[in-house]
Amino acid sequence: MTTVVPATPTLPVPTGKRACVIGAGFGGLALAIRLQSAGIETVLVEARDKPGGRGYFWEKDGFTFDAGPTVVTDPPCLQELWALTGHDMAEDVTLMPVMPFYRLNWPDGTNFDYSNDEAGLAREIARVAPGDLAGYEEFLQYSAGVFEEGYVKLGTVPFLDFASMIKAAPALAKYQAWRSVYSMVSSFIKSEKLREALTFHTLLVGGNPMTTSAIYALIHKLEKDGGVWWSKGGTNQLIAGMVKHFERLGGTLRLHDPVVQVHTLGNKVTEVECSSGWTERFDAVASNADIMHSYRDLLSESPRGPQMARSLSRKRFSPGLFVVHFGLEGTWPGIPHHMILFGPRYKGLLDDIYQHGVLPQDFSIYLHHPSVTDPSVAPPGKSTFYALIPVANQGKLPIDWETVGPVLEKRILDEVGRRLIPDIHDRIVTKFHYAPRDFALDLNAYLGSAFSLEPILTQSAWFRGHNRDDKVKNFYLVGAGTHPGAGIPGVVGSAKATARLMVEDLR
Repeated sequence: MTTVVPATPTLPVPTGKRACVIGAGFGGLALAIRLQSAGIETVLVEARDKPGGRGYFWEKDGFTFDAGPTVVTDPPCLQELWALTGHDMAEDVTLMPVMPFYRLNWPDGTNFDYSNDEAGLAREIARVAPGDLAGYEEFLQYSAGVFEEGYVKLGTVPFLDFASMIKAAPALAKYQAWRSVYSMVSSFIKSEKLREALTFHTLLVGGNPMTTSAIYALIHKLEKDGGVWWSKGGTNQLIAGMVKHFERLGGTLRLHDPVVQVHTLGNKVTEVECSSGWTERFDAVASNADIMHSYRDLLSESPRGPQMARSLSRKRFSPGLFVVHFGLEGTWPGIPHHMILFGPRYKGLLDDIYQHGVLPQDFSIYLHHPSVTDPSVAPPGKSTFYALIPVANQGKLPIDWETVGPVLEKRILDEVGRRLIPDIHDRIVTKFHYAPRDFALDLNAYLGSAFSLEPILTQSAWFRGHNRDDKVKNFYLVGAGTHPGAGIPGVVGSAKATARLMVEDLR
């Protein structure tokens, strides 16, 4: 792992400019830190009672339940936020390595431990897919190439015009970006199990492996080089560390006061108004809120808001998630931090979620077990878990989640019990679930989508939300709906791209 080495701590030099960032998720916090580090007086406004956005958390019966995301990759992209002013992220956040990265489990009982231990991974491939060792090496070279082009070179570059897309086209064409991740992996790998092992990652950023651009194969190289990490105390402690650093630099965090309107005059943002009546003028405003909410609701008084909302309504949005949080009696050292419990179908299940909009009888489960790495997130002798499945968003699956939720919750727990913990229901201390309806209500997520726009090629880079609006010149976007997309490295990368624009524009 490459570590960002801090210099001697320095205080930002005030520029006399003021900015507002709406939404204290990972993208909003990363942007606010960058702006404050550049001497731009920054106010971060959050609707909910706690910062975090999708990195929210709950404390129940002594258990800490992170809403997500739970997979921390590319620590240097986070360390850089502290190093800007000569600080060290370790002052505020303790990262713990996770090994294996994931244990993959199939219905026939096959396990596959996925990590960056080259010898160990080679043994796993030789055991599960012995004919694919050479093909895996070829895939690894492909992943490294697409990582360099798609992440290192383009991951923090704003695509503001089509010319920038044309400039990137040769590299995208070289790596056959029009193909899907699954198609590209299949060109190297024959084993269906290994194909699934090398393509499921796109689901963690809202993408269908069968349609998501092959560019996303870069995730394999990202994890191989940087590892998979956990923030001690939970993802919420990474958020808390970012808040602490932002306030250390002089930034202001305003909680529990939703923004109701971003006021404009002509083609410029003038002020931000919150539900409490608090209203202030700013030189620039950036939204880390849901992209549809940002335009349809927050910019509703400007012609640009309804215009963009109509355009966005024609795009494809990622699925929702259904998450069961539960605390158990007992500890489970044999269940690793991250597991994928594959179901009996792969492509058919993905078709049901992404195309048909049905709630299947079978499912694949991402099982998160943080207390095996970090016992502090559960009471002594107990364990913290969540079980997550992707489901169609509310545009495709407009069901009553209050009715369906408890039934689906039991089915998921039954499956975890059948495959891993036979007496799971007897051991449950506390449990609750979180559905697409909750994403819509708590996060203003359009259609209850958990990842904003679906990461297909025609909704990536220039085709995704622009980091600076084309018409309202001092209104900016950050987060999953903008380039490069969802996931911690994605939204932190979007913050770097957006901050560069804002700092230049505010000079």
